[in-house]
Amino acid sequence: MTLDIDFVRAQFPAFSEPSLQGQAFFENAGGSYTCKPVIDRLMRYYSQRKVQPYAPYEASRLAGAEMDEARERMAAILGVEVDELSFGPSTTQNTYVLAQAFRQWMKPGDAIIVTNQDHEANTGPWRRLADEGIEIREWQIDPKTGHLNPEDLDSLLDETVRLVCFPHCSNVVGEINPVTEITAIAHAAGAFVCVDGVSYAPHGFANVSDLGPDIYLFSTYKTYGPHQGCMVIRRALAELLPNQGHFFNADTLYKRFTPAGPDHAQIAASAGMADYIELLATHHGAPEGDLTSRAEFVHDLMRAHEVELLQPLLDAVRDRNSVRLLGPDQAEKRAPTVSLSLTQAAEPVAAQLAEEGIMAGGGDFYAVRALQSMGVDPTQGVLRLSFTHYTSKAEVDQLITALDKVL
Repeated sequence: MTLDIDFVRAQFPAFSEPSLQGQAFFENAGGSYTCKPVIDRLMRYYSQRKVQPYAPYEASRLAGAEMDEARERMAAILGVEVDELSFGPSTTQNTYVLAQAFRQWMKPGDAIIVTNQDHEANTGPWRRLADEGIEIREWQIDPKTGHLNPEDLDSLLDETVRLVCFPHCSNVVGEINPVTEITAIAHAAGAFVCVDGVSYAPHGFANVSDLGPDIYLFSTYKTYGPHQGCMVIRRALAELLPNQGHFFNADTLYKRFTPAGPDHAQIAASAGMADYIELLATHHGAPEGDLTSRAEFVHDLMRAHEVELLQPLLDAVRDRNSVRLLGPDQAEKRAPTVSLSLTQAAEPVAAQLAEEGIMAGGGDFYAVRALQSMGVDPTQGVLRLSFTHYTSKAEVDQLITALDKVL
């Protein structure tokens, strides 16, 4: 079964928007287009349900029901219990709240392992705990390849390590890390695991139960949805950490780590992401079953399409003398997030690509530590070319032609 790209693109209003015609979008790692089911739900909520939810009158009852639906269906897609999924304003904010909970729970002399491969959102908040007497140990990438070697983790682990934080996929290196293997190593040493899934989730929602981490975070504005942060915290850890919400909400698991009032409309609209997954599953003949298994079917469909389109792009850039490709040059080992270190500043090159109808970005993408460790000047940055399953072969061809001209 191959992905029906015409059906996929028909679910995204951006592809029929006159102002975007002729332009190919290659900065999806910064935020995806939004699918129509999400837009429809958001419009309906703001038009019909924009009241305080969970009151007995009808508009309020429906508002709360839509929020509950989003949590229930997204939890099913992720393979976790409903109350193990929290919505927050962003993944960065969610991580800061988690760090405060760990700060209260841990004691001086305890340790946290972070990487220098991460986006700053999953490393900065944890590193700041050093001010509280928490030891921060850095799991370092290979400076040539950007690879995060699981074998290097063993030497950092001991009985004082309480948490290991790493990305499912780096937003500049692109390599997909073996989450299950790394989690098993950390758990064997008695540590909890926090995985930043922001750069992986756009390429297929992960079954968090199968992967095994205790915390898994991603951003819905990168998975065709509204601007929210999704945070899975498995029950054993969530009940262990101090409550960060209102004291009277402490017994509700998904409210323990979201102290700010949630955006009701965007939570409700997140059910549109589940609608979209169901649409793809049904259209492509997925076997009947629960939403978890149908989401896994769609995940594999998305990834197969991306891998097929990605390899020609990698082949086109890896042997250029003026270009350094960060991360693996084999499509099956990475997400379609391709960062190129150039002999010049990246942002002006992105501007040249814009003249060729290519929407891409240049900069450090909040991965300053990763770039520095690989010898890339963050002020010069990298040219990042990122796509997802709704990208067409014609658009990749357009990108390669533009790169030939600009580079």
